Amino acid sequence: MAFWEPEIEQMGRGDLEALQLKRLQETVGRAAKAPHYQRIFQQTGISPDSIRSLEDIRRLPLTSKDDLRAEQPSDFLALPQADVVRLHASSGTTGKPTAVLHSQADLDAWTNLVARSLCMVGMTRDDVFQNMIGYGLFTGGLGLHYGAEKLGATVIPAGVGNSRRQINLMQQFHTTALHIIPSYALKLLETLHGLGMDPARDLDLRMAVIGAEPHSEETRLRLQEAYDIKAFNCYGLSEMNGPAVGFECTYQTGLHIWEDNFYLEILNPETLEPMPEGQTGEIVLTTLCRQAMPLIRYRTKDLARIEPEPCPCGRVHRRLSRIQGRSDDMLILKGVNIFPVQIEHVLMAHQHTGGNYVIVLDKEGPLDTMTVRVEMSRQLTDASPDQVRAVERDLSRLLKDEILISPKVELVEPNGLASGEGKAVRVLDNR
Repeated sequence: MAFWEPEIEQMGRGDLEALQLKRLQETVGRAAKAPHYQRIFQQTGISPDSIRSLEDIRRLPLTSKDDLRAEQPSDFLALPQADVVRLHASSGTTGKPTAVLHSQADLDAWTNLVARSLCMVGMTRDDVFQNMIGYGLFTGGLGLHYGAEKLGATVIPAGVGNSRRQINLMQQFHTTALHIIPSYALKLLETLHGLGMDPARDLDLRMAVIGAEPHSEETRLRLQEAYDIKAFNCYGLSEMNGPAVGFECTYQTGLHIWEDNFYLEILNPETLEPMPEGQTGEIVLTTLCRQAMPLIRYRTKDLARIEPEPCPCGRVHRRLSRIQGRSDDMLILKGVNIFPVQIEHVLMAHQHTGGNYVIVLDKEGPLDTMTVRVEMSRQLTDASPDQVRAVERDLSRLLKDEILISPKVELVEPNGLASGEGKAVRVLDNR
């Protein structure tokens, strides 16, 4: 078991919480220099002296994406503008992108967390790391790039798309590790099969880092089997840095949140009260080391639970379950709350489905309807219409068991659904 910073990763729980308290008090002091928090602190009488225990964090205001959108990034800036060396922004898929400003110290700390995470999953300086995630304002590309370089791996900054070129790079330079969006990994698998290639036989891959979109355990297992690799889930968001807020270890039993850099809360998204350990709620994070743009109690809208059992790897940093969805991604159909990842869980576990699907919501008169269109496996392309309809009925039954309503299921030919090279669009709401 490799450790990048054993003195931090194996720190006793009491020592870790003492470090968190010290850094939380420092964060409140820094945040008081940012116009947004300065106004709130003056109104409420908050100062670093207000934080005498970690429980006092509940005296601090919650911060939302709407706050970041409503004000200029400079309203959250705790350093002079001259000390800002980089700007990143969220993808803006659900509204106006949110910008995050970084000092050089912020970038160095982020890079170190990525290196710590990659070391944790067993990557070494002997690996060839192909980074197949977008560069630019999106944090995934540059974040993993610099972290892998700090670890000492050979980095191929391939970026997104152009599947033939990606495969050529993997073959020519004997790539051993990937950073890839799960939906694109499934699409790439189709390209490999179309070329008559077996990735387990014809490539040198041994691991992949997958993230940037919610995905089910069944998707991970499908990728691991098809590529003959270990696929490790990572968690991050632009507002906190980007990737490496949390990362799986080699046991793959949850995402270790790096608690020396982030204070973690799980709150009821409706009441904003703390959830009991082990119950699902909204992830709320506070930066503990951010210099330029500290964020206090940021509502991520991501839903997960804390895994209560100690991890066999020996790290004391608490683990989150797989992200179960976003509170603002929840679909309500016929009075039932449904998350897209629940549907993926069923589809990816079925032997006759391919890697791409879309959930279509429509209205028929006063009633909402759901149609799940999913690509069939290549083995099913020679099946009779009756056999295809039987598989559709089977999938509809399995989905009803999972989501409590019976959607219509339509199987389409392999590569019959449009797919991009970034995050997959899984829901088309025509209502």
